[in-house]
Amino acid sequence: MRTTSSKRRTRTALTAGAALSLTGLLLTGVPGLGTAQADTADTADSTGPAGATAPAAVAGVPTGVAPITTGLTVPWGVGWLPDGSHSLVTERDDFRVWKVTPDGAKTQVGTVPNSQTTGGEGGLMGVAVDPAWATNHYVYFMHTAAEGNRIARMTYNGTSLTGYTVILQGISKARYHNGGRLAFGPDGYLYATTGDAQNSALAQDRNSLNGKILRLTTSGQPAPGNPFGNHVYSLGHRNPQGLAFDRNGRLWEAEFGNTRFDELNLIKPGANYGWPTCEGTCSTAGMTNPKKTWTTGEASPSAIAIADNVVYMAALRGERLWRIPIDGDTENVGTATAYYIGTYGRLRTVVKVPGREQLWLATTNADANGGEPDGADRVLRVTLG
Repeated sequence: MRTTSSKRRTRTALTAGAALSLTGLLLTGVPGLGTAQADTADTADSTGPAGATAPAAVAGVPTGVAPITTGLTVPWGVGWLPDGSHSLVTERDDFRVWKVTPDGAKTQVGTVPNSQTTGGEGGLMGVAVDPAWATNHYVYFMHTAAEGNRIARMTYNGTSLTGYTVILQGISKARYHNGGRLAFGPDGYLYATTGDAQNSALAQDRNSLNGKILRLTTSGQPAPGNPFGNHVYSLGHRNPQGLAFDRNGRLWEAEFGNTRFDELNLIKPGANYGWPTCEGTCSTAGMTNPKKTWTTGEASPSAIAIADNVVYMAALRGERLWRIPIDGDTENVGTATAYYIGTYGRLRTVVKVPGREQLWLATTNADANGGEPDGADRVLRVTLG
C-alpha cells in the first residue's frame, strides 16, 4: 500500500475485452482460472517475447483454484509446520493466530501479546515456524507494539501458544511501511523484512533496522557472516513484504515502490537496492537493480512463493497473482503472467504447500482499501500443473 490510500477498484471479474483494454494483448484462458495476462511493463530482462503465452505443459502453471477456509479478517502471514500437517495463519488487526489444516479446518490457537495496530499497515504480520519445531516447538512473529515493531518467539505445542519472548525490537513503526515478512533460510537463520517507517533516509542508514532485510539467529542476535557485523543483510528497501528462497538457496524479495515501480529483487548480502535514490531500475553507482518491475497499479506486491523454479507474487492493488519463471539457474527471470485478475480481490499472501504441487493464496479484502466486512477474507488453494 502506498502512503496515501487509493480508491478501491471494482472486483467484478474482467471480461476478455476488459483484459484486452488493460494490456493490449490477451492470452489463452485456462478454465476456472480467469484471464491470464502477460506482463508488458518490463520485458528488458525477459527470456521470451513480450506477450508470449505460457505453454500448458510447463511445470508450475496454475491449473485449478478452490477455497480452503473462510471467515478470516485480514490474514497476513501463513507459516507451515515442517511436516506439512497444518499451517499457522495470522490476522493483522485483531492479533489472532489460527491453526488451519490442509482440508481447511480452522481453530484459533491464541493471540500474540502486546500487539497493536497503527491505523494502517501495522499489527500482527509475519509468522515463521522453526525448522526444528518438532524438538523445540518454537514459532516466530513480527508485530507492532507500543515502542515499534518487534520480532517475538512463542512456544506452540500443536494446540496453543505460550511463552511470549521478544528477541528483537527497536524497529521503527509508522502508519504505513512496516514490512513484516519472516522466513527461515536454508542456512537455518531467520530473515525479516522491515519498511522505512515513512522515513526514507532510514533505508540508507546501515545502523538502522528499517528499510532492510535482516538476518538473525533464533535468539535474536545478528547472524554470523552478516555483511556489516549487525542485523542488516541488505539495505535500500522501501516497504518489502515478500521473501522466498529458490532451489539454489538464493533469496528473492518483492517490495512496494512509491508511485512508479514495484520490484522483484534477487538479494545478495550487503547489496543496496536503491531506495530512496532509485525506484525501479536506475544507473546510479552502487545501487542494485531489480530483476523485474511493474507499475504500481499492476502489482503492489506483498508475499512471494517459489515452486518449480517459478516465483509467484501476490498483488494487492493489482488484484492478481503474478507468475515469474526463473531462467534455469541464472540470475534472470522470464516473462511474467498474471492470473485471477480482479476475481478474488486483494491478494496478500502466497505460500508453497510442503510436499504438494499447491500454493495457498490469502485475500485481505476486509482491510481499509478492500472495504469488505470483517470475516470476508479467505484462503484459496491453487493447484499447479
